[in-house]
Amino acid sequence: MTLRDPLIGTLLDGRYRVEQRIAAGGMATVYRGMDTRLDRVVALKVMHPSLVGDSDFTERFIREAKAIARLAHPNVVNVFDQGADGQAVFLAMEYVPGSNLRDVLRDRGALSVRAALDVLEPILAALGAAHRAGLVHRDIKPENVLITEGGMVKVADFGLVRLLSGTEGAVTSTTEAGTVLGTVSYLAPEQIRQDPTDQRVDVYAAGILLYELLTGAKPHTGDHPAQVMYRHLHEHVPAPSLSAPAVAPELDAIVAAATARDPQDRPWDAVELLATLQRVRRNLTQAQLDAEPPASSRLTPQYSTGEVTSVITPPVERTSVLEVPPDLLPPRPVVGEEPGADHTVQLRAVRPGRAARRRRSRKPFVWAAVVAVVLALVGVATYTLSGAVYTKMPSVLGQSQAQAQATLDKAGLHGSYVQEFSESVEAGQVISTDPDVGRKVRKSDSVKVRVSRGPERIAVPDLAGKPLEAARKALTDARLTPGTVTEAFDDTVPKGAVVSAAPAAGQQLPVGAPVALVVSKGMVLVPNVVGMDKDAATKALADAGFKAQITGRDLFGLLNTVNKQNPAAGQPRPQGTTVTLDFGLF
Repeated sequence: MTLRDPLIGTLLDGRYRVEQRIAAGGMATVYRGMDTRLDRVVALKVMHPSLVGDSDFTERFIREAKAIARLAHPNVVNVFDQGADGQAVFLAMEYVPGSNLRDVLRDRGALSVRAALDVLEPILAALGAAHRAGLVHRDIKPENVLITEGGMVKVADFGLVRLLSGTEGAVTSTTEAGTVLGTVSYLAPEQIRQDPTDQRVDVYAAGILLYELLTGAKPHTGDHPAQVMYRHLHEHVPAPSLSAPAVAPELDAIVAAATARDPQDRPWDAVELLATLQRVRRNLTQAQLDAEPPASSRLTPQYSTGEVTSVITPPVERTSVLEVPPDLLPPRPVVGEEPGADHTVQLRAVRPGRAARRRRSRKPFVWAAVVAVVLALVGVATYTLSGAVYTKMPSVLGQSQAQAQATLDKAGLHGSYVQEFSESVEAGQVISTDPDVGRKVRKSDSVKVRVSRGPERIAVPDLAGKPLEAARKALTDARLTPGTVTEAFDDTVPKGAVVSAAPAAGQQLPVGAPVALVVSKGMVLVPNVVGMDKDAATKALADAGFKAQITGRDLFGLLNTVNKQNPAAGQPRPQGTTVTLDFGLF
């Protein structure tokens, strides 16, 4: 028996009609709905009733929904409204027709390097905007990345996981002792350890996602969530090139940095990771970008069940509250005792005469203690002096040049600024720094700061009248891509030359944008059909590529031949032109 969803057909808050169930997750169900007030299709995310009963949760949900609604970014699924109707607490969001990234990976397997970066860059741009707004996603995975029918990438479910945090100050992903909220394949080690977390958990998940895009598989797998958690804690993510040899070493390094088990070794946030990724992409060759993964990694992965191995659809991982095995958690100090105190005492009998030998053997230990103290003093002095010489590179990403200079001045640094084009960073804002954020830098050294000039745009060259090959070369020289070529008759442009381009000459386009060309099919001379009968004249014109139109009347029925034609014989006209044939006396 099939149970009917009780929300289907209902009207939430007197405005949103629930029409179709789209997906169900660990914390909410998503429906396709209709905003009856504005007559537009929306996505309705309705929280599970078991969570609605928690008043604390509902209040935080409303606060977070308002924060997400203020996060306006083209790669983020917009939130239009939030409301409650009885037991249904819901968000009204932008409806994104298309599929999610999990569907793409399931259908295609691993992607080419270019396609993988084309997907990951807008994800990082969305996360970077969230991080700068003080929001941490904490559930980045292919299921939460939507791809529109036009190929645009949008990140969904911002802030949802954060709602279950029990702390308003420091961000934490845990729900209660021994549990963690999230999707096990993308959890950062600090989430599993239940340490305080920040935006770098999103950086870790993005690194896992990049590995999956390049190889078609997850780096850490297991028969039980505890096995996957153990690997997050104790194993490095392998280099993607081990499974996909065409992947460049620079991308291996990015995956390694983003998935470092110690968050201090990762990029500070998604903005820094995006800047690094774009810098690496600019240095990759076209062959490296277009390299396809091995054929085996483009197939649906094989999953083993007992002794039988078969190709099946991989199980869907849902966001859920996961129990962390106690042996994976760090030991907790006993209340009232100092952390790190040794609570194990061993009692051992001392034989006669051993005490005297111990007293005699204390002298080396005294000298060892003196040496240790001296080394400690030297270490303190070195550390103190190094503070006057070295500092950590502060984050200036996304700041204006003036703001960046003020930040560097405060840290005792000075910068040298260079202008670079960027498709994702607004003009006048910092794209990246060298050294990167958090790195140790000598105060006497200059910090290289790259400032965005905005998107690079190229004017379409004037191609009218150029031969096709010359026009294609002109586009390539201008760093544009020759697009589709269509032919059309033209009475002024020679055959094989360009009639027009779309977009037209002078239009500003991104680097590599395609330009379609219309090429002339040329002209021919109109044949002389005067004096021919109707059938012969029509055939002669058709053979030359023209159309015949009969006019005039022979009032006395004396004539059956062409008296006049227009255009006249010998005139150059494009094929397809209509030639008027007059059979009349006058």
